[in-house]
Amino acid sequence: MTKIAVLVSGGGTNLQALIDAWKSGSLGGGELSLVISSKPEVYAIERAKKAGIKSVTIERKKYAKPEDFDAAVCAALSEENIALVVLAGFLSVLGTQVLKKYENKIINVHPALIPSFCGKGFYGLHVHEAVLKKGVKITGATVHLVNEEVDGGKIILQKAVEVLSDDTPESLQQRVMREAEWVILPKAVEMFCKGEIN
Repeated sequence: MTKIAVLVSGGGTNLQALIDAWKSGSLGGGELSLVISSKPEVYAIERAKKAGIKSVTIERKKYAKPEDFDAAVCAALSEENIALVVLAGFLSVLGTQVLKKYENKIINVHPALIPSFCGKGFYGLHVHEAVLKKGVKITGATVHLVNEEVDGGKIILQKAVEVLSDDTPESLQQRVMREAEWVILPKAVEMFCKGEIN
């Protein structure tokens, strides 16, 4: 059994995709054991509660130093014997302590086809705004391993999504989530749990 922690900062739509995959038995033997939120009272915590998953809130701003925040995240993960960490709309950057301890065991979903529209400042709606501004015809999502470079880890899966002429950042965001993120994130978790990512 691979114990999985999902780190969130908002509504938890990707978390819900993982919960649905877990409940249907398609996470390759993985178990959603912990949800860590960087913000209190976000809807992702409610989703965790409904699914019977333990959740904790670790607010970055409550720690004077980034290392202390990192130590708190590490402690929470260790307590549950977590083997895989999934960043699903987690808006805090993890530091060296977590990255070293969970090297090649942290995956992130990014709402674009890396190496396009990624790196510092590219998150949430900012990504889709940039895509529309550039006028590209194809976008999508990427699941990748996490390292010290923002969005710089090894790519696991990508899925393309067409950009429509009447898209707004919001409509594009919804379609990328529905057609790409919610498909490839559970798939990547399943691959990890089956030992297919190296």
